[in-house]
Formats: sequence, C-alpha cells, structure tokens
Amino acid sequence: MKLTILGGGGFRVPLVYGALLGDRGEGRVTEVVLHDLDAGRLSAVTRVLAEQAAPVADAPAVTATTDLDDALRGADFVFSAIRVGGLQGRAEDERVALAEGVLGQETVGAGGIAYGLRTVPVAVDIARRVARLAPDAWVINFTNPAGLVTEAMSRHLGDRVIGICDSPVGLGRRIARVLGANPKEAWIDYVGLNHLGWVRGLRVAGRDELPRLLADPDLLGSFEEGKLFGVDWLRSLGAIPNEYLHYYYFNREAVRAYQQAERTRGAFLRDQQAGFYEQVERSDGSALELWDRTRAEREATYMAENRETAGAGERDADDLSGGYEKVALALMRAIARDERTTLILNVRNRTTLAVLDSEAVIEVPCLVDANGAHPVAVDPLPGHATGLVCAVKAVEREVLAAAESGSRTTAAKAFALHPLVDSVNVARRLVEGYTAVHPGLAYLR
Repeated sequence: MKLTILGGGGFRVPLVYGALLGDRGEGRVTEVVLHDLDAGRLSAVTRVLAEQAAPVADAPAVTATTDLDDALRGADFVFSAIRVGGLQGRAEDERVALAEGVLGQETVGAGGIAYGLRTVPVAVDIARRVARLAPDAWVINFTNPAGLVTEAMSRHLGDRVIGICDSPVGLGRRIARVLGANPKEAWIDYVGLNHLGWVRGLRVAGRDELPRLLADPDLLGSFEEGKLFGVDWLRSLGAIPNEYLHYYYFNREAVRAYQQAERTRGAFLRDQQAGFYEQVERSDGSALELWDRTRAEREATYMAENRETAGAGERDADDLSGGYEKVALALMRAIARDERTTLILNVRNRTTLAVLDSEAVIEVPCLVDANGAHPVAVDPLPGHATGLVCAVKAVEREVLAAAESGSRTTAAKAFALHPLVDSVNVARRLVEGYTAVHPGLAYLR
C-alpha cells in the first residue's frame, strides 16, 4: 500500500513514519513517497527516516521527489501536511497582526485567516490533482487551518478527504487520565470546529464521569486545561474547552503576552528548524538523535505564552508525545482493513449540527470503517458555543469565497467578521499588510 506525504520534508514527518514502523499485519503501508518543494529538507528527513528504519527488517520503503504528480500517481493514501510560505510566512502572520494589536496565531484570528488565504488555493490544486491522478485515494489532511482546508478540499474530493488534529485526542487523554480511566475505553463527547471545540462528557461503561471532575476543584485544577482556563471558568462552562479557546476567552492577555515575548512562536520554530536542517546537512552524526532533541524542545515550549499568562507552569511530561500520527495510522487502518473504530475527526457536517449546513466541515466523533468516516449524532451546543461556532464558520466561508474570487474586499470582510478582529479599518490594514509581505497573496485584487 502506497502512502504519499505532502510536506515530506517537514519536521514532524518522522512521527508518522515511526507509527508506520510499529504497524503489522496485512494491508499495512509498504511504500512511502515524500514530496516537498525543498530538496534539502527532503534529504534531511530521509536521513532521519533511514535511521528509524535501520532496526526494522521490513520497514516501508522510502523515496523522495519534488514532482507532485509523480508523488500522487497510484497513491492509496495521501497525507497532506504542507506549509505554504514556510515558517517565515507564519512569523510574518504573527508580526503583521500583533502590530495591529490583534492575534496572529496560525489558526486563530487574523493569522489563521492569512494562512488560510494563501493555503486554500494550493490545497484546492492538490485536491484536483488527486481526483485526476489517484481517484481512489483517501486524503488525510493535517494542513492548517485544518477544518478550513479540509472543507476547501472536500468540494473536489467529497468525503474522501478527512481532517485530523491531535488537540482533541490530547484533551480526551488528559481528562481520562485525571479521572483514572483508560482513554481507550472512554467515549468522548466532543463537538465544534477544528481548534474550537468542547468536551461535554466522558463516558466510561455508560456512565458520564465529567460531572465528577467538574465537582472536584482539586482534580479539575490538576491538569493542563484546568491550569490554563482556571477552575471557576471551567465549572461555569460545564465543559472542558479545547486549549485553543484560550485565545478567545483570554484574548487581551494572550495578545499582550505575544507582544511582550522576545520572539513569536513562528519565529522560534523558524529559527529552531533552520538550525536543525543546517546541522543535519553539515554533520555526519546521527540525524535521528538531533531530531529527537529538537522535537523535545519544540513540544516543551508549546503554547508557552498562554501558560505563562495563566500561571499554568510547565507542560506535563505525559503531554509531550504528540498524537496526530496515531490518529492518522488508526484512520488508515480502519479504512484499509475495515477495522472499525471511533475517532474525533474533521468531516462534513451532514445533519450532525442543525445550526450548520450539510457541507460545513466540523470536528466530532466519527465511526470509521472501509467506507470512510461517519459523524455520530450529538446534542446541540449551548448558546454561547453555538454563537462562536457560527461566527467562525461564517469567517471560513468568506475566506473560501475570497480564495475562489481573488477579491480583496471579500478577504477584508473575512478579517472584519472574525470575533477577535475588532474593526473594519483594522481588517483593511491587515489585508494591506499581508499582501505586502506574502507573495502567495498576490492573487487578491
């Protein structure tokens, strides 16, 4: 079985390959094709993967190419983890937004809109190529903003594109762990959009254990989200929000922390990863060991400004292992082998949330089998969550319309309608600022 990884020179590709190395049985991936526009990055990651594969006798074969059509042709699965504009683009997203006093995070607020505007046209081109060159392939999208990009691709691939994210997985794991439950045996009632969802229940053996957590301030304050949001706020919500909702609930504090930081997250990752790739290129030592050290630093500093603002302290060691690669592997296994499972995924709404239309991509638990991912029925969201979900989905639709039409006016509308951008004039300046620094936005007229 052939897996094509788009963004194959990306830093987190070894996580995916590592998950494949542990997979056994019929229907597993035997061929991995890495595609990237940067041959140097491809070379570095290929070295890391070769070291990973060395002790495994039947490791999936790895090839690398800069030719997209060759990479896609004949693929059974396509894993998309591209970054249009690179980490320099992410750093610019943050810088331009913060100069206007608004959030520049890569998936939330102005930064997420800018990233989406330059990513959607590329993602749509990929979707069209997949439909032509590998019509039976399943596309697993991890490219951010994951929900928006998955929805753009679904207009050309239908249900054969599925978005994944590790945030709900990590959240569910933390809640189960603090309750003394096995995450594999828990049903997580999670619903929303990508990076904009809430856990409203966690059922073990048919019993909802979340009320027990919410009633115990010591337990509630003992894990990441309790420290990040505060016990009182979580109890007032009656739910546990995805960590990215910290940007909404504590927006002023987050913006101030990012403005005061020595470097933004994008600038930190840009410099860190540039150093990694340079060291691999000029060193004959272990690329895998260097990658491991760099990854540990990356994970430990995740959302550092938010945790500092909340006084949440360092990340728990159990939260440093990631998880999206496990979701990707479980998804591929379920489809390729009909190993039915339940995963929280980004899929088309159909009739799941009545407040959104059937084509809107949402993030909910899905039953997965050989025919793909099927969203399960969920209870309606409370009013405050419904308002936020509908507002952000409306923004996503304006981003898609701007990407299709090339209209600067529509792009400005997308910025202006976002709950974290407080002025039409700011929105217009953001469009001017982003188009001035991003060649990938030259299509906006």
